[in-house]
Amino acid sequence: MKEKIYHAIGLMSGSSLDGLDLAYCQLKWENNKVQDWKILLADTLDFSPMWKARLQALPTQNALTFAKTDMYFGYYMAELVNTFIEQHTIQTIDFIASHGHTIFHDPDRRFSSQIGSGAALAALTKNRVISDFRSHDIALGGEGAPLAPLADHYLYPEYDHYINLGGIANISTCRKGVWTAFDVCYANQVLNHLAAELDLLYDKDGIIARSGNVEKPLFEELKKANFYKRKPPKSMSNEWIRKEVLPIYMQYECSVQDKLCTAVEHIVHELANAMYRLNHTTTNSILLTGGGTHNTYLVERLRHFSKLLDKDLVLPNPSHINYKEAVLIALLGVLRLEEIPNSLGEVTGASRNTVNGAIYHGS
Repeated sequence: MKEKIYHAIGLMSGSSLDGLDLAYCQLKWENNKVQDWKILLADTLDFSPMWKARLQALPTQNALTFAKTDMYFGYYMAELVNTFIEQHTIQTIDFIASHGHTIFHDPDRRFSSQIGSGAALAALTKNRVISDFRSHDIALGGEGAPLAPLADHYLYPEYDHYINLGGIANISTCRKGVWTAFDVCYANQVLNHLAAELDLLYDKDGIIARSGNVEKPLFEELKKANFYKRKPPKSMSNEWIRKEVLPIYMQYECSVQDKLCTAVEHIVHELANAMYRLNHTTTNSILLTGGGTHNTYLVERLRHFSKLLDKDLVLPNPSHINYKEAVLIALLGVLRLEEIPNSLGEVTGASRNTVNGAIYHGS
């Protein structure tokens, strides 16, 4: 098959609300594989205070507000993308791939909503846009998540065990060509929420968590959630965290330092359990990515448990850590154009693999 070189911008807006990740990538596609890839330029553009507040409040707003926000957020992302393009004088763009921002995720009732109109994004950037990477999978009974195994498979084939620490922590592993992947627990979304009690955006390097102590009653209460007992496929929603997790933290009178320390210990506990259950991989290395890798204390505690399982945590270069998810979205766009499945039924629980993505032409 003839070699193709794609130049794409991948967009990711995660549940931690730290901004829009943009990765301008080059992906070399040949023989149904990514033969080579690199991040040419990348940045995270902070959301304005107004938009951060609006995204946080949207799950409780009315239908009219939801519909307007979906469209307006598409235009807002387009403004950020145009700024990125102009600042870096980017000339060649084959397409923009956008994940959007998840507001609702309830695959048990077969719906998931990622706002940020692809049509608006295409109209204002005047580029081809690919968006909506979950709907087809969910319509066929899948979770619509996780998407990470596609990046793991195509971009990091030298590993067979992966952990991503984003707003939500997920894990994926491959054994004899068969993938298992699922959301494990909350991560940055809750850590950032707790840090906000001290008027901080996040707990830099986990310094505050390190200064605290594990509140054992809180830790034991957090472990009781049925989600952690469910077998995969499974995915965690932002709404579930808001309704089932954050109220538990709020009812305890301990210090923010102790809450953060307890949260780190609970995250590590659930990830260690997941690693133990999947401890059948052929290599002893686990690729660790996502914004949570900047939390030195979290990684230190996770490394302690991984060594007990005879596994070494490997951190790639910082650009891969920070922008893996944005590159993943660009990859999903390549697979959509090549008409190759970009959601795996064996991972999500859908009745079959699916090709997801709606295409909007900007010019």
